[in-house]
Amino acid sequence: MQRSEIDEKYLWNTSELFGSDEAWEKAFSALENPQFAKYKGTLNSVENILAYFRAEEEYEIALLRVYLYAHMKHDEDVSDSRYNSALQRVMQLFTRLGSETAFAIPEISSLDENKLIAFSEEKSLSDYDYFFSRLIAKKKYILSEKEERILAEVQEPLSTAYDTFEMLDNAEVDFPEIEYNGETLRLSHGLYSVILNGSDREKRKEAFEKYYSAYRKIVGTLATTYYGNVKQDVFFKNVRGFDSCLQMALFEEDVDASVYKNLVNSVNAAAPVMHRYMALRKKIMGLDEMHMYDIYPPIVENADLRLTYEEAYETVLKGLAPLGEEYLSLLKKGRDERWIDVYETQGKKSGAYSTGVYGTHPYVLLNYQKTTHDVFTVAHEMGHSIHTYFSTRTQPYAKADYKIFVAEVASTVNEVLLLKYLLKSTTDKTLKKYLVSYFIEMIRTTLFRQTQFAEFEEKAHAMAENGEPLNKDNLSALYYGLNKKYYGDALFHDKDIEIEWARIPHFYRSFYVYKYATGITAAVAIANKILSEGEPAVKKYFEFLSGGSKTDPVSLLKIAGADLTKKETFESVMKEFEDALNQLEKHI
Repeated sequence: MQRSEIDEKYLWNTSELFGSDEAWEKAFSALENPQFAKYKGTLNSVENILAYFRAEEEYEIALLRVYLYAHMKHDEDVSDSRYNSALQRVMQLFTRLGSETAFAIPEISSLDENKLIAFSEEKSLSDYDYFFSRLIAKKKYILSEKEERILAEVQEPLSTAYDTFEMLDNAEVDFPEIEYNGETLRLSHGLYSVILNGSDREKRKEAFEKYYSAYRKIVGTLATTYYGNVKQDVFFKNVRGFDSCLQMALFEEDVDASVYKNLVNSVNAAAPVMHRYMALRKKIMGLDEMHMYDIYPPIVENADLRLTYEEAYETVLKGLAPLGEEYLSLLKKGRDERWIDVYETQGKKSGAYSTGVYGTHPYVLLNYQKTTHDVFTVAHEMGHSIHTYFSTRTQPYAKADYKIFVAEVASTVNEVLLLKYLLKSTTDKTLKKYLVSYFIEMIRTTLFRQTQFAEFEEKAHAMAENGEPLNKDNLSALYYGLNKKYYGDALFHDKDIEIEWARIPHFYRSFYVYKYATGITAAVAIANKILSEGEPAVKKYFEFLSGGSKTDPVSLLKIAGADLTKKETFESVMKEFEDALNQLEKHI
């Protein structure tokens, strides 16, 4: 479908950012020459540091607005060269800004530690107290001004791997045609998802094989592209002196390594339960041999929530009622004031996300289809958006951007609350059984699957750190082995699944995916508190949503009632998974 065919109310409103491309060009031109050199050599007093920070923030806020417009227009049609060019030009400005300001952190960090501590306690610099605490911790990893300038300059040429992947994945991968519902259609990411969740096994098999045949043709290129991304991480790890890329990623997020270890160890320990689930799914489906394309459709038939977008949104509103009227009013505002781009159109970026910058409300990209998954995606992405809304409304710019580590928590709290509402409110036994299986699938895909991805990333990076070049063969062998470990012997591990790694966009945001898994762990704990304790728990949750990055993310989650430094928090989710599996087994 072409974008011009969609009713305006289902399209996000970019005119709130800039009324026209010409207005955007004018704003862009005003940013082309950032002037920060005058602050060089002066950043040794409260007054001068504050003046520098305020000037940089003013520039960044304007630049982020320019970026957001180009980014959103680009994602409306990734093949449109105008916005590809605009986005590249904006990224050049980010590089220039990094170069212009490369002196600042080394200059400030070179100050005596006692002086930095004093700055962190200075009232006029209270917006930056967490910044100073992290700067003190980072001192040993910060290089000289000249070296930091070089790193800023090479950031853009080293970061082209994702752009290459995105172009291949969204515009140039040559998907075959497929007969579906009496029509000859070109496979797309959205259509593939619909077919794989459908009941026609032969059509699932056909779609699976055709989908991966397209990736098989370019898997060598994608391996080189991904290796480029990993080499970028290894480069920065080496020059800054971290022991590993994982350590660097956790340090940047201010997350203790015990959290990552708790996750991986807990999921691996629970692998036998996942294997039990795979065996049960095989039995329910009556299959002699269960393939990878058989693990997606619901195992309880005729109960999928095939809702229109409007019906889905109303269901989300009901499910999130425990969060109170203020939260619900923001959900309605987002829908009614066109924060959301709803439907799949020709050339539109696949998937779903929430985005936003300081000084604007958030925006959401969807590619809505009538599936239960997409109903939950609405709740998920609006969770991101309202988290952003609270954070930017409450915190100063310096603390408004919450860490990626907590970015998946609010979204997943919404999913858990919605699911538990549906389980409680339905009297239909078939639907209830379906929802139990959906909850199991939520944990499989968000906790187990993302941890599998995390292990793949960790091992791939370790291979590169040890000097082993990454290619389509060793990456595919690594992924195939992990797939067997996570899913067990009840599943036939189709050869095509070995290249699934090649189509995962999140691998280009290294060590991001494990946060989905920690996110659902924290979300289950928080949602249970909200449902059991009511308003007091909601109040604490809103404190978390409003926290931005005022302190480390693990401490923020503790406020909301989720302590990821304790293995019991992870084990409680595994227990819910096993309880749901036991419940499903009794109903079959």
